Amino acid sequence: MQFNYIVYFVYILLGCYLVSKALIRLQLSRAKHPSLRGHSKWSRRIARKIPFFSYTDSEYFSTDGAPNDIAQLRRAGLQRLQDQLAKQSAKTLAYCESIEKSVSDVRFTSHYRIPFPFRNRLSKALTLGSIADETKGSQIKDLDGNWRYDLSGSYGVNVWGYDFYKECMHLGAQKTQLLGPVLGAYHPVIGENVAQIKQISGLDEVSFHMSGTEAVMQAVRLARYHTGKTHLVRFCGAYHGWWDGVQPGIGNNRKTHDVYTLADLSEHTLHVLKTRKDIACILINPLQAFHPNSDSASDVSLIASDRDTHFDKAAYSDWLCRIRKICTQQNIVLIFDEVFTGFRLSYRGAQGFFGIQADMVTYGKTLGGGYPVGVLAGTYSLMKRFKNDKPVDVSFARGTFNSHPYVMGAMNEFLRRIQLPKIQALSQASEPLWNERVALFNQRILAEKLPLKITNMHSILSVIYTQPSRYNWMLQFYLRHAGLELSWTGTGRFIMSFSYTDEEFEQVIDCFVKAAKQMSQDGWWWSHLGLTNKAIKRQFLGDMLAAMFPILSPVLRPLLPAPLSKLKYLVNPTKGSLTADEFAVPPNNNTNQVG
Repeated sequence: MQFNYIVYFVYILLGCYLVSKALIRLQLSRAKHPSLRGHSKWSRRIARKIPFFSYTDSEYFSTDGAPNDIAQLRRAGLQRLQDQLAKQSAKTLAYCESIEKSVSDVRFTSHYRIPFPFRNRLSKALTLGSIADETKGSQIKDLDGNWRYDLSGSYGVNVWGYDFYKECMHLGAQKTQLLGPVLGAYHPVIGENVAQIKQISGLDEVSFHMSGTEAVMQAVRLARYHTGKTHLVRFCGAYHGWWDGVQPGIGNNRKTHDVYTLADLSEHTLHVLKTRKDIACILINPLQAFHPNSDSASDVSLIASDRDTHFDKAAYSDWLCRIRKICTQQNIVLIFDEVFTGFRLSYRGAQGFFGIQADMVTYGKTLGGGYPVGVLAGTYSLMKRFKNDKPVDVSFARGTFNSHPYVMGAMNEFLRRIQLPKIQALSQASEPLWNERVALFNQRILAEKLPLKITNMHSILSVIYTQPSRYNWMLQFYLRHAGLELSWTGTGRFIMSFSYTDEEFEQVIDCFVKAAKQMSQDGWWWSHLGLTNKAIKRQFLGDMLAAMFPILSPVLRPLLPAPLSKLKYLVNPTKGSLTADEFAVPPNNNTNQVG
């Protein structure tokens, strides 16, 4: 009898244990964003199942159910755009094509500018040619002598204008040229650099690396080393470099078991942070405040028109304050990844912009003064790489080219210049200035009755499409022809330099409006009542499933939008907006649809 009581007691303990583990797991699941971005394992599994499919030449011009006259208008517009781009940048495109099969990055970015079902028809026809040989101020020149206003920002490097960085590189090299490529020994400018970075970051120690990714890797390694805990927290959609640990979803085929991808701006996330004991650090990319819980906006993923970029400074500041408090209470290291945003949002970066002091901060991009660099700043206790009482227990991190003299020289010049009163004044005025410029931009768009809107986080802008369409990603090519240089992510992100004058920015607006009006006139924004974002995504799903299971194609056809004969037009690209009664669809005026 006594033995039975012991067995029952063990069963009860085991049951309680399993229930507690299930509850903990449930809490973690609730803290993840419900989209695939929040469930990295499932996103990876599904990505492997999505097949490549391509629209035929005729299907391409009418995937949204456009009638034949609109399809022909688009065909003529596309041919004209192709001819113009080919003539405008013949040398640049030829050079780019000559290296494409030898430089994998060129091939990748050429393919991933546009949604993949349109790739075969357009990747070659609309190759932009990422080759340039000169810059000045806010402009960049290709091999054909075309000067374009740069909206790429060199992926975050170009905060102050290209001339600023060319001077940093030139004068920095003069400071260190007598030393040459000596590695191991430090040039004396390193002392000034460290003092300035400590003052800017509000932290005690600094380490130098070759890239922002390396700096983030070191921050996470040291956080785990000193806390004795295993897991890091990243927020859904946030980017922290391409290394395995912080890119657990699409693009990384390695299984990652020590990373929690949690929802941004979530009470469930805060509960997990308060209760779990295995979290070593939290990574914050301040840019995530511009698109919480979603990936960085890009044209390659622009299937419909439901891109959402917005910024609420007050709300995100409050969120970071709450995280800061929990990190202090729970011995969690708070890491600000400022590789992209550092020195842009304010002189002290996101820490100054949001009013939050982090435990560690990573810098890169612009801090190198034009050269590649990664920098980690942290508290004395966290930056130490060894333990006095355990001489073999170390956290090793070294790199051959860390603290390269030429990088240190350019960094020194950069840090010296950003302290100048003129630069300080520009930095302090930058946030209201860019808010005003974006407001002016939107006023002009509204006046031209274009289905567009510009949103911004400080000097980082994004294009919102206010009308459902399958062809919004085409705008990047019209912008190119109009004289605007974009990164390979397209209209999802315009990274503006502070060197833009009001007159130059007005010219950017003029170029943008000219391009958008031409795209409208070419028929790409034709629409009808049934063309909703939901219908577009449903059609894409139907096309994808039909490609996966061809035998089921007849069954999947109901997933496609309703026949054109049952719909009424809303927009005539050549005449502007019309009511449904003014522009009704004639009977049997149907067109090819994908199936």
